[in-house]
Amino acid sequence: MLPAHNIDNNKFILAIHSTNNFFGFGYKDLENNNKVNFSIKKLDKDLSKNLISTLSEFLNKKRFKSIARLSISIGPANFNASRQIVVCARAISQQLNCSLDQYSSFKIMAKRIAIKNKILENKQLFWIMRRLKTKGYIAGQYKINYLNDQNSNLYIEEVISPKLYKNFIKREPYFEAEYDIKDELKQLLELSAKNHENLIQNHWRNVLPIYPLEPVN
Repeated sequence: MLPAHNIDNNKFILAIHSTNNFFGFGYKDLENNNKVNFSIKKLDKDLSKNLISTLSEFLNKKRFKSIARLSISIGPANFNASRQIVVCARAISQQLNCSLDQYSSFKIMAKRIAIKNKILENKQLFWIMRRLKTKGYIAGQYKINYLNDQNSNLYIEEVISPKLYKNFIKREPYFEAEYDIKDELKQLLELSAKNHENLIQNHWRNVLPIYPLEPVN
């Protein structure tokens, strides 16, 4: 059980994310944009046993009922971790009747990759891909959708969500997937905060993990 005795009533956005090797939480207060906190742990086989207890420790003095909305990654990464995060987030969203935002792991690394590789021209397409040992490639396509003088206003659209390809034809620029869990938690919070500002609501029933290791296109 998450604690019910805490005293901080400020509404906040909760982010939950996992990579192949780590999982973590982040929160962002809605009344104080500068109040952001993160916790990152090494991924282990007992995540299903300690996900809620670790989340409880992270929230500390923040009230469970003060979660205004959730923002999570749904893969591709470690599938068991992604699945457990989805189950946890759906349960919290259902209990609190709050919005649940979902993003692929490639989507939330796309902005960092675009800036690092100077893919900044409006409407430009690029791919993020990860080569598997035996089954081909997981790849998703992304587009620069909005940019002004500041990188913070760069918006990346996910044109094709990550899926499995037997062969990957490299037409537009493409880049290897690079996980950075803290930066990606920041992106989850940023994207969800924009949804909150725009009064966009997303229902927990529509949230499922990405599991691309199925029939190959």
